[in-house]
Amino acid sequence: MAELQAVASHPSVLSSKSEIQAVMKSDNGGVKSKKLNKVVLAYSGGLDTSVIVPWLRENYGCEVVCFTADVGQGIQELEGLEEKAKASGACQLVVKDLTEEFVKDYVFPCIRAGAIYERKYLLGTSMARPVIAKAMVDVAREVGADALSHGCTGKGNDQVRFELAFFALNPDLHVVVPWREWDIQGREDAIEYAKKHNVPVPVTKKSIYSRDRNLWHLSHEGDILEDPACEPKKDMYMMSVEPEDAPNEPEYVEIGIVSGLPVSVNGKVLSPASLLSNLNEIGGRHGVGRVDMVENRLVGMKSRGVYETPGGTILFAAVRELESLTLDRETIQVKDTLALKYAELVYAGRWFDPLRESMDAFMEKITATTTGSVTLKLYKGSVSVTGRTSPYSLYSQDIASFENGSIYNQADAAGFIRLYGLPTRVRAMQK
Repeated sequence: MAELQAVASHPSVLSSKSEIQAVMKSDNGGVKSKKLNKVVLAYSGGLDTSVIVPWLRENYGCEVVCFTADVGQGIQELEGLEEKAKASGACQLVVKDLTEEFVKDYVFPCIRAGAIYERKYLLGTSMARPVIAKAMVDVAREVGADALSHGCTGKGNDQVRFELAFFALNPDLHVVVPWREWDIQGREDAIEYAKKHNVPVPVTKKSIYSRDRNLWHLSHEGDILEDPACEPKKDMYMMSVEPEDAPNEPEYVEIGIVSGLPVSVNGKVLSPASLLSNLNEIGGRHGVGRVDMVENRLVGMKSRGVYETPGGTILFAAVRELESLTLDRETIQVKDTLALKYAELVYAGRWFDPLRESMDAFMEKITATTTGSVTLKLYKGSVSVTGRTSPYSLYSQDIASFENGSIYNQADAAGFIRLYGLPTRVRAMQK
């Protein structure tokens, strides 16, 4: 009850009666208290989600519809999923290609906003969860499901991201989270449960790392990375070459931008997903976009992760650089301040929060003239800007030149400095 009161006291997160009822239904303290008709499960085909299918049927007496979102994680992760799902007891598998929607409606707004979490993290997983959750709610409506389920553990951020999105989009759907209810404690317990229920255990080589991949990034956690003092092994990386092994000659790439959003690479107009895929390939071969960081998870603990975001790193550098031409000092300062909050909201799973949507409207308005092109040089892991141009540039060569001109009279600086420095002079006089 105290937890419910705490939720009710924060209307920015959950405000309606139906949302609060949804919290009550989903937070049942591990007591499976109602029979469900049909559940849509976020499904990957791995051991955990394969076991969740029969567990849901056994404990909730429901049909299970498995849902898999293609957000650019690679075709190898999508092969054979239907056979796996049905062998686990699912009535059907629904697969949706969300790559263009993911990049256009989730990645690009974050680029435009300049959203970076804790100075380094480009929000790869954080941006993907709401687009998947939205698709799950849509599928639930299409198949007549009354519940949603996911395989996130109680220690991570993703459980919050999924469930806040569910609440925002359809608070009447029940949410079932097996990791917060069942007695399974780890991989061996899951294998035993699968054998007991005649569920074929996925025959895959288990990575020593916990990874999340989509078209924007690849994250690595676990194994030696759990010690912040240990350097990552070279064979861990999958999207980028070692910077020292990158080509000995730099490569130049030109990014075309319209109203704060990238539209072209080297003069060729591309769709959002194609543009990002192209830059991933270019940046990856030059070792661009590696980040090793210790971050503060939403649930309170610190975790160490290594991220590969080659194309994203190029795009962030390009858009930020173009803003140096098109935005004035005060606007840049306000935008940078809001970008920090924007990143925190996305990281915390509050994509569909009115605050983020309002901030996004500000970002769209303020970058309306951020149009032009930026040329960058990629060389052995580094991204450096070599040129930028915009029809809306606020830069004037006549004014900036060291030569005297008609617009800027250098003699005017004396009066400006005396007024600007008046507080300093007064303080010195008091001494």
